[in-house]
Amino acid sequence: MLNEILKNKQIILASGSPRRQEFFKDLHIPFVIDVRPVTEVYPKHLKGTEITDYLAKLKADAFKDLTNDQILITSDTIVSNDGIAMGKPKNTSEAKQMIASLSGKTHSVETSVCFTTAKDQKVVHSSTKVTFKKLSEEEIDFYVTHYKPFDKAGGYAIQEWIGFIGITHIEGSYFNVVGLPTHLVYNTLTALIT
Repeated sequence: MLNEILKNKQIILASGSPRRQEFFKDLHIPFVIDVRPVTEVYPKHLKGTEITDYLAKLKADAFKDLTNDQILITSDTIVSNDGIAMGKPKNTSEAKQMIASLSGKTHSVETSVCFTTAKDQKVVHSSTKVTFKKLSEEEIDFYVTHYKPFDKAGGYAIQEWIGFIGITHIEGSYFNVVGLPTHLVYNTLTALIT
């Protein structure tokens, strides 16, 4: 399907995330990886998808050398809890605090994906609401000790043990929470090249 249409295009995925790379493989979208250093700082007045839109575009700014046959894809995901954006935990203590703050509540996971060509740029985003049961201290300790979720926004991954036992409700795209709104990526790429 899409891999046939993309024969004359080169997709550049600017992400070191193994989960995002796996999604592209599973979607049968051929790609190359090119990750360039970016200082991920955003204006403090931004909220939710405004933050992820801004950061996805910021990551694209590092690429000034795109050719006409290239499509650059950059993205960013945040967890918003009570309107406050949560980053990635720096250590065990921070990971436990983050998950404890999500326990028994509903939070939002926002992802933006930026598609950049030599001539144009388009940003799409997805927001998913995730509800956790009230987690015990032992459950949080077990998860952080065994899974070390230090590279994950909000300190957890829905596809891991904590998601199996702790998530009671989800509203929106599951794959968005894993790290990429796959339906939007497929539909946007299809629209860009047809």
